[in-house]
Amino acid sequence: MELSVGAWATLIAGAGVAGWIDAVIGGGGLVLIPLLLAVCPGLAPAAALATNKVAGFSGTTSAALRLAKRLPPPRGFMLRFLPLTALASGGGALIASSLDRNVMRPAIIALLLLVGMIVARKPGFGSGPGTTRPRLALLVAVAIALYDGAFGPGAGMFLLLAFSTWLGADLLHAAPMAKAVNAATNFGALCVFIIEGQVWWSLGLVLAVANICGAQLGARTVLRGGDRLLRIALLVMVVVMSAVLALQQWG
Repeated sequence: MELSVGAWATLIAGAGVAGWIDAVIGGGGLVLIPLLLAVCPGLAPAAALATNKVAGFSGTTSAALRLAKRLPPPRGFMLRFLPLTALASGGGALIASSLDRNVMRPAIIALLLLVGMIVARKPGFGSGPGTTRPRLALLVAVAIALYDGAFGPGAGMFLLLAFSTWLGADLLHAAPMAKAVNAATNFGALCVFIIEGQVWWSLGLVLAVANICGAQLGARTVLRGGDRLLRIALLVMVVVMSAVLALQQWG
């Protein structure tokens, strides 16, 4: 499939914006996947998801490294969380085709609205320190990883909430942990897509560079904005994701 100069420019810009969104709060796929399908109408949905994962994995990994350099995760976190969540995401990608998205969307919308109400009604949410339940945090992270491989939107945001709630971290210190696990979930799903031959590599690699640029800017934004920025971004993403999913379901 050949793309015009305008199409390349649109997708590269979209990948940069998606990288920024993913680094700040998560949900960049809501930008890049529809853009891929709109600009490349002959592209199969599975190929769009796979190509998005190339960009998402690259950008999220770069953001995770930048944030972890300034705010290192707890000792042992990577060894406990990353392998299991990568495997769970790969499993989610394997069963993705068998899931009914018309059933999943309303459930995710309800969960998003619940999350939004909790964050809005509790001004101190995510300010840490809070309850520390590492086993529960790991179980929830694996569930989110499975969701990311199978469906995906907002996995990074859900991870941020989970780690802030059950690892006793404020939102800022939960961010590098969430990005690291999100990178692992992207990797797990991407491996499945590669095996299935779904990735459009020439496009995916170009978009990965743009996504990394956006993610680096997003990581800098997070470090400068702190907990207040992440709280606002979280509430905005809840509204945006709910609206997008509702439009896809009932629009």
